[in-house]
Amino acid sequence: QVQLVESGGGLVQTGGSLRLSCAASGRLFSRNGMAWFRQAPGKEREFVAAITASGSGTDYTDSVKGRFTISRDNAKNTEYLQMNSLKPEDTALYYCALASTPWVTRGQSSYDYWGQGTQVTVSS
Repeated sequence: QVQLVESGGGLVQTGGSLRLSCAASGRLFSRNGMAWFRQAPGKEREFVAAITASGSGTDYTDSVKGRFTISRDNAKNTEYLQMNSLKPEDTALYYCALASTPWVTRGQSSYDYWGQGTQVTVSS
């Protein structure tokens, strides 16, 4: 069984930075793609960024391109999301997810395992 635990969320001012981490247990981590999703109050959960199993390929939603960077350390079973130039509209509960394939994908149905989420709040 795989467990995902996010950390690193918090309260930050507009323009600030945060680094989210997702620690995974289980042997699937290095074989599967991973992603970050987020859900703002009153809105549906949305795709943020994804990374291939090897880490060589990434994908970002347009609103975070140039500001967020997804990465992973397979030796540590950990995924990261570096968030810079944060905006109030980035405020959300951020989830990490483990895919059922090695590739990047934006579809939530492609992800078998989810963390509990870490809250990111950006004040104006």
